[in-house]
Amino acid sequence: MKKMVLQSKIFQILLAAVLVISLGACSLLSVSNITNAGNNKIVNVGDSIFALSGKISDYLHSYAGKTFRRYCTSGAYFNGTSVLTSFSISKQYDKAKSDYSTIDTVLMDGGGNDILIPATMYFDPNNCRKDWWESSLSSKCKSSIDNVYVTAVTLLNKMGSAGVKNVIFLGYYHIKFGAIGTTDLNAAVDYGDTKLAQAVANCTTIKGTKAFIDPRSTITNSDIIIDGVHPATSGSKKLADLIWAKLKNLPY
Repeated sequence: MKKMVLQSKIFQILLAAVLVISLGACSLLSVSNITNAGNNKIVNVGDSIFALSGKISDYLHSYAGKTFRRYCTSGAYFNGTSVLTSFSISKQYDKAKSDYSTIDTVLMDGGGNDILIPATMYFDPNNCRKDWWESSLSSKCKSSIDNVYVTAVTLLNKMGSAGVKNVIFLGYYHIKFGAIGTTDLNAAVDYGDTKLAQAVANCTTIKGTKAFIDPRSTITNSDIIIDGVHPATSGSKKLADLIWAKLKNLPY
């Protein structure tokens, strides 16, 4: 047992090193922002699921026949600070609002890095990595995700109070073993999706469409690139299709 724990710790150190190398220059690993688009009233904020390749946006723009604004950044988070990037999801929204104040619809994700970065870079201070011998996700991890829920509801209500009518929130899929991904975080993904769905449902100021998209049954290991976390082209298309199923029924 001690040998297995030691091997797990060594693996965590190696993962942390890979993550620093992979995400240390997040602005370089994000597609460019789109600050002036064919439809400036639709805005995309979030993390590297959107920002690393930009292919989800590419598919959505092709379906709609016009572009939307995009402010996503790799490494972005809901709570706290990150050595990797200064861009929180909230700051992305503030920047979008300052660029063009009328925002009708927000396409977004968020919260994944609040789990992933501490678990891989900071030796899992919130105990979100569920080892095989543990029967359930730790209460400390649940508490940290509960804090993400509070921040998400607050931001969504801020958006609605400022005139946002619709929110389409993309949840997270199960990650696989890879350069960054590790399957012992999937219990945290499950709990996180539950709380993010509740955040969308419980915001009170958005009066139009409030859609939470759960991609766990759609994205398979083959849809994820070698890092274990980010969508391959096939995954990006599947995620875009899930978003489009909600977006196509809205004015765009």
